[in-house]
Amino acid sequence: MHLSGVLLSLTFLVPPAWALDAYGAAPAHDLSADVPPFVIFLAVVFSCLSFHVVVQIPSGLLGTWLGRDRTAGVCYVCVLAVAGVLTIVLVRGVLEVDGVAQLLSSWADFMARGSLALAAYVWLSRRLRAWPVRRPEDLEAAAS
Repeated sequence: MHLSGVLLSLTFLVPPAWALDAYGAAPAHDLSADVPPFVIFLAVVFSCLSFHVVVQIPSGLLGTWLGRDRTAGVCYVCVLAVAGVLTIVLVRGVLEVDGVAQLLSSWADFMARGSLALAAYVWLSRRLRAWPVRRPEDLEAAAS
């Protein structure tokens, strides 16, 4: 999960659209602004951290478990399906986004950022997976 967390944080080098809108509305030299620029930066860091903890880790673990005996593509689809549901819960429930257009925009932004990191997690988990040990009795039973 550390690799996918680092990849997720790297995707936030391109700030979300809502952060750019908020940053443009709060100039740095205006002390009477409702939201200072450093708070916008903290909101981006919090959204990255909350997505990693609430969506990325559970969907990576549950999705790879659901797709454990299947191909990597099916495993990745399982991970994305779980991530899609958890992202809706995060965006609607935790971040309290209202309106269908804003909800869809936030969901798509989080899913686009998370899909790259989750692909790396699925790839790495498939590479590091321990293969079952074959005992001689199992080989003889399979041959007969």
